[in-house]
This record gives sequence, structure tokens and C-alpha cells, in this order.
Amino acid sequence: MSEEALRALLSSYVPDFLETHAAAIIKAFVSLPLATMLGALLAFRPRRRGTPPRSAPVIQTQIILAVVGAVVMTIVGASLARAFGIVGAANLIRYRAKIDDPKDAVVMLVTLSIGLACGVELYGLAVFATLFILCVLWVVESLEPELKKTFELTVTTVDPNTVRTAVESVLRRARTDYELRSAGAKELVYEVTMAMEVRIDRMSNAILKLTKDGETQVVWNEKKK
Repeated sequence: MSEEALRALLSSYVPDFLETHAAAIIKAFVSLPLATMLGALLAFRPRRRGTPPRSAPVIQTQIILAVVGAVVMTIVGASLARAFGIVGAANLIRYRAKIDDPKDAVVMLVTLSIGLACGVELYGLAVFATLFILCVLWVVESLEPELKKTFELTVTTVDPNTVRTAVESVLRRARTDYELRSAGAKELVYEVTMAMEVRIDRMSNAILKLTKDGETQVVWNEKKK
């Protein structure tokens, strides 16, 4: 089969936009994984003794930024007009609200890059970059430590010594980390750390059932970071 016949056969099965932008897809297939590996190499660089510990969101953001840069430069190519267009579009982004997770800000840049790729008809690149970045986000976020919340638990009752063991049993069953901070004549005060999905109302009900006639009061005060 001749080369012309092979191209004609492929064109009948491959969408036109993938055939037109096959070079961009191939370039992204090489540049995006390479950018991820190099970005991870820098993000996970050995930490010198005495320097502040690095937070997981910052490390993840550094990796994703390397991928975003590769996507943007693939879109720009050798076009000066596209370069100015990307700079102008990026300047339109204004953060009016506080963003707790820096990855959310980077995802905004990712969506902007994907939109720019679609705007210049690099549809294959847009699809590939979206799927690739989704995979990168899934991997880096799966390595993220579990978020927890911390409360000061105050249990007020007639005789704290009689319910202390039972209260701590309730906290253990809920898989919390707790520490007794004070034990007085009328109350027990704990510092309790738990996963975000743990419901404190169930623990409160379990503690209230330890005594009769409304002798126990449970108060949770969340500690802000």
C-alpha cells in the first residue's frame, strides 16, 4: 500500500482536528510528562536542616505549575500574537476572595489554558492536556495528608470520675486523638483531634446517655488554625 493510500485510509477514521494538530498532541505527549517529572524533582528537593517544613499544597502546586507552563508554551508555539493574547487573558484574572488551597488558583490557570487551546482550535491538545492534568491532580491529591479538625471538649457532670472512662471509650470508638487537659470537681476538658468527616453530634449523644436525668452537659469549641 502506498503512502498516499495509507494517509487516505487513516483520514477516513481519524477526525480532521486530530490529524491537523497531531504534531501538537505528540509534542504534549512528551513535554507534559517531562515537565511533571522535572517539576516534581524541584518540589521534592532535599530540605536543608533548619529550614521550615514544606506544606503538601505548595509542593503539589509547584508540580502542576510546571505542567501549566508546558501547556501554555505548546499553545503559543512560535506565534507572537498568541503570546500577547495569553498575557492579556491572564491579566483578566482577579482574585476577589481568599483562596485557601493554592491548587485552586492553579486550576484556574489550567482552565484558562484549556480555553485558549480550544480558542485557537487546538482541540486535540486541549483534550489531552485536560486528561493529563486530571491524572496529575488525582495522584498528587491522593498523597495529601488527611485534613483534621481540633476541638476543646468540655463535659460537665455531677461526678466526672464516674464517667471519665466511658467518655474516653466513646472518643476511642470514634477514632479520635484526645488528650485530657483538666479534670475538676464538675467537669472534664479534653483536646480532641478528628477527621473532617467525623460527626460530633453522635459522640455528644453517646456521652449524654452515660448519665440520667440530664446531669451531663457537652460543649464543643473548635480551635481555629
